[in-house]
Amino acid sequence: MITALYPGTFDPVHNGHIDIARRSARLWDRLIVAVYDRPNKKLLFDAAERVALFAEAVRDIPNVEVVTYSGLTVEFARQVGARVMVRGLRAISDFEYEFQIALTNKELAPDIEFCALMTSLEHAFLSASILKEVALLGGDISGMCPPHVAEALRRRARERGLIEVSGKVERV
Repeated sequence: MITALYPGTFDPVHNGHIDIARRSARLWDRLIVAVYDRPNKKLLFDAAERVALFAEAVRDIPNVEVVTYSGLTVEFARQVGARVMVRGLRAISDFEYEFQIALTNKELAPDIEFCALMTSLEHAFLSASILKEVALLGGDISGMCPPHVAEALRRRARERGLIEVSGKVERV
């Protein structure tokens, strides 16, 4: 049985992430979606919320588990018995970054393989940053993420009192 690890921040999960997870679940016996709990980024959702949002999005895929982790990704991969790390690629700029990370991970863990899946064409433009910006500016994100994620984004914007002012999101 081959376990694959799909690590990321997923703040929040969007249709591109789900596409990679679904396709990965068909390739390997078990897929663990690993939500990094402390990335060096400003987050809209905490780790538990990000896990819950992703878990809901893939609840119909029996061989997918969504968990949180901290520390080195390769160490977590070893802990869960993953033999493969999966990442999604949208553009050339993604490749350059992911190539560097893959080589670093290979240096740290030569026993773990790296697999990059190209995102499906309809999601090639999409990133969590773009999704959040469009949502916080009141745009239609219905084609970018599942409905429960869109609702969570709207709720978070209301909770934080974020509104669009002259093209910038500001706190009220």
